[in-house]
Amino acid sequence: MNNTGAFRLEKVAEADFPTQFGQFRIYGFVGHYPNKTEESVVLRMGDPNSAEPPLVRIHSQCLTGDVFHSLRCDCRAQLEMALEMISAVGLGIIIYEHQEGRGIGLMNKLKAYQLQDAGADTVEANHMLGFEADLRNYQLPTSILNVLGVKRLKLLSNNPEKIDAITKAGIEVTERVPCLIEPQEHTGLYLRTKKEKMGHLLG
Repeated sequence: MNNTGAFRLEKVAEADFPTQFGQFRIYGFVGHYPNKTEESVVLRMGDPNSAEPPLVRIHSQCLTGDVFHSLRCDCRAQLEMALEMISAVGLGIIIYEHQEGRGIGLMNKLKAYQLQDAGADTVEANHMLGFEADLRNYQLPTSILNVLGVKRLKLLSNNPEKIDAITKAGIEVTERVPCLIEPQEHTGLYLRTKKEKMGHLLG
C-alpha cells in the first residue's frame, strides 16, 4: 500500500496467470482518490528489480478495440505487440487502466463515435461533449510501479507525456520503445510482423 497525499493505493489480489504469451503474475489494484476510486489490472513477467530495466506498457482500457476488434483504433494491436515483446525477453509489466476513451468513459466514447461519423475528429468530438482531448492522469500507474519496486524501465509507448509522469514519480525511463503499427492489407488493422516488432530488442 502506498500513500501520496490524498491518494491511497490498495493491492487487492495477486495470482499466477498463464496466457498464450507466457506465464505472468496478475495483480489487482485500486486507487482511492478523495472523490472516486479507479481500478487497474497488472500483468508482470520476470523480476522487475532485475539489473535489466523491464519493458513497461501503461495501456488504457479500450473495450471496442481490445475485446471487439474495432478498426477505429490500433489499441488491440498495441497491447498484443507489448505482450509479445515482453514474452520475447521474459521481463516486463502491463498496467491496464480503466480509462476508456482517454478517460471520458465508454458511453461518452460511443457518443464521440457518433459525432465522428458526422465529420468530427477525435479531439473535436471530445470538445463537443464538453471534455478535454485527454482526461487521463498517471498517478495510479506510477504508484503501482513504485510499489512493485521498479526504479528503471523501458517504456512501450507513443506518448511522451507518460515519460514526464514517470520521471516525476522518481523512476528513470532508460528508453522509449515506440509501438509503431503499420496497416495490414485487407483488414485495415495496424500490425507489424513479429520480426519487426522484436528486432529492436533481440537484434
